[in-house]
Parts: sequence; C-alpha cells; structure tokens
Amino acid sequence: MAGEEPVVAPDQLKPGHRRSGRIGAIVVAISLVLMMFCNNDVTGLEKLWLVGIAVILVGWVIVDSILRRNGLRS
Repeated sequence: MAGEEPVVAPDQLKPGHRRSGRIGAIVVAISLVLMMFCNNDVTGLEKLWLVGIAVILVGWVIVDSILRRNGLRS
C-alpha cells in the first residue's frame, strides 16, 4: 500500500515560522497602503490593486488564525 501515499521531502514536513509569516504579511499590507499616500502618480486603478492585495493579505492572516484556533489547521 506504499504506492497510495504521497511522496514528500523531509523539509516539507518541517513547520514554518508562523508568527514571522503573519508579521510579514501585515507589514507588506501596511506598506502597500502607504504607497498610495507617498506617491503622486498612483491612479484609481492602481489604488484598487494596492488596497485589494492588502485586504487579501490581512484576510488571509485572519482566516488562518481562526482556522488554527478552531483546530482545523495544524
């Protein structure tokens, strides 16, 4: 039955740095929003992209923390 199990490398089984990933995502989201105010050449469509990506990053952090708190993600 060994043919049914997925083949993974040993480094794929190591847990990552969860807190560093969350902090990095929040810092990137904040820097994306700050880009709108520090640059005069940002148009409407570029503002939508910057805010959209920042919202996706923050949403990912929130969903990840909820799933981990409820035990649905390791």
